Amino acid sequence: MSATDPNLTAAHAEVKAEITRTDTKTALLLAFVGAVLAGTWTVARDLPLTVPAVIVGSLGLALLVGAAGLLLWSVRPNLRGRHGFPLWATLTPEEIGAAVTRDLAADIAGLSRLVVAKFTYLRRAVDLTLTGGGALLIAAALLTLGGAA
Repeated sequence: MSATDPNLTAAHAEVKAEITRTDTKTALLLAFVGAVLAGTWTVARDLPLTVPAVIVGSLGLALLVGAAGLLLWSVRPNLRGRHGFPLWATLTPEEIGAAVTRDLAADIAGLSRLVVAKFTYLRRAVDLTLTGGGALLIAAALLTLGGAA
């Protein structure tokens, strides 16, 4: 074993841990977006909504649905990947050992690109959630309260 092997192993473990953290954040945000969508629907169907509130609220809900789509896209399995499980499923046990030893740096690079893509989708979903659920739905609620007064 060379001196770089422990460093490669540590980098590989770090990238895999980052995938897990990103997937956990994605799952939590997806649950939150679903709860906001369900709660908004439950509250909004029983209120007398003004036209501006309907327009702003509908835009907010559309952004939340878009955020949910991005979150689902970020955890969508990639079965055409060159590294990890899809590759290993095609190899014999002896070939797996050789591939892992030989291609650890390539696996780190591939997994790192995967983490960046997942993190980008997650960041965009957070932005949409803040805009849709935070700003627009609150604005729609204020428009409804102002119209009801």
